Amino acid sequence: MTKGEETKAAVLSEALDMASIEGFEGLSIGALAARTGMSKSGLFAHFGSKEQLQLATLQTGVSRFTEVVIDRALQAPRGLGRVQALFENWLEWATKLGPSGGCVLLAASVEWDDKEGPVRDYLVKAQNNWLAVLAGAAKRAVGTKEFREDLDCELFANELNATYLNFHMATRLLRDPKARDRARQAFARLLEDARC
Repeated sequence: MTKGEETKAAVLSEALDMASIEGFEGLSIGALAARTGMSKSGLFAHFGSKEQLQLATLQTGVSRFTEVVIDRALQAPRGLGRVQALFENWLEWATKLGPSGGCVLLAASVEWDDKEGPVRDYLVKAQNNWLAVLAGAAKRAVGTKEFREDLDCELFANELNATYLNFHMATRLLRDPKARDRARQAFARLLEDARC
């Protein structure tokens, strides 16, 4: 990695943290320059526009999410073990291993749901890919005969996503000390329904 690439990676790490707390609309070249101590012109040379900065930040968030949640889960056995690993890693992403303000992908989903453009397009693709990962993990659990053969794997993925969304709100916004336990209980019910 060149010095320029290292600088850009460090700046994007700061931008990711900033977006998770202040939102993507609060993420600008000027605000990021103030936070990092870099010049606006230096940041402009890396990103060119606010939209390109937002897109690069979101791409960094997806990359980190993939490393923390998906790649780590691939070490678990296919089937139920992998579904469980994805879920546990996902909870850790929201509270410990992701950006300090929580799931930046969730924050971006709220901000960009009614907007158009390349940031939204990338986000839609990333969220659809994530739902496909969850559905694919469920399909593998059907294949290992740990989940029932007639399971609607896409519905399973959507219900698991809903469980996470509720967990994120309960733990981050409501600061509910029982949020993790409730999420695990909801997950256990979902698994019970999916089992043979």
